Amino acid sequence: MRRAAYDSAPMRRENPEVAALTAHTQRAPLPASAAVVIDALARYTSVDVAPSGAIVPLSSEALLRYPFAFLTGHLPVRFTAAERAMLRKYCDRGGLLFVDDHNHDIDGVFHKTCTEELARTLEPLKPIPNTHPLYRAFFTFADGPPTTSHELNGWGDNLVHDHLQGIERNGRLVVIYSSKDYSSEWSFHPENKRFLSVDNTRFGVNLVVYALTR
Repeated sequence: MRRAAYDSAPMRRENPEVAALTAHTQRAPLPASAAVVIDALARYTSVDVAPSGAIVPLSSEALLRYPFAFLTGHLPVRFTAAERAMLRKYCDRGGLLFVDDHNHDIDGVFHKTCTEELARTLEPLKPIPNTHPLYRAFFTFADGPPTTSHELNGWGDNLVHDHLQGIERNGRLVVIYSSKDYSSEWSFHPENKRFLSVDNTRFGVNLVVYALTR
């Protein structure tokens, strides 16, 4: 009966929560990462976002309640058959999965295995043009995805990645993949934003607003 309820219930667009995913081989995102994105949504938008995120297994039917989900890690990624089936269902139902490489390394095991699994489950990733509506969903990022301190400091693959990658369904992004390590960039307490000249979590607002409005 619970499975049927999830199958028929609409994905939450009012008072939405940010879902942090746990896949078969991955931990959930750093808790601070979700907290600062939720803080930014409350700070800058009128979205009545739930005050705390939820940690959800990728294989769980509960995932269908969340319009935005966040997966990061540094270990090899291997989805189970149940996780592949749920991810396909989630994307078909209008969810948006944001994947961030915590290693910031295109030669690393997370990137190589995660991109393989996404291609196997859905289709290969493609570059997202820096003119994409994602970059104007709330704040305007005229040059595309903002750089992170890890890119500028030469950590990981020592590259500044000019584009994010994605997978679309019917003209709408259902997967956004980042090699920029936003999960580390956003790993601080929201109260410490007062020390920043520019709030580096603003791009997180665009991600969630895009998920809610497209």
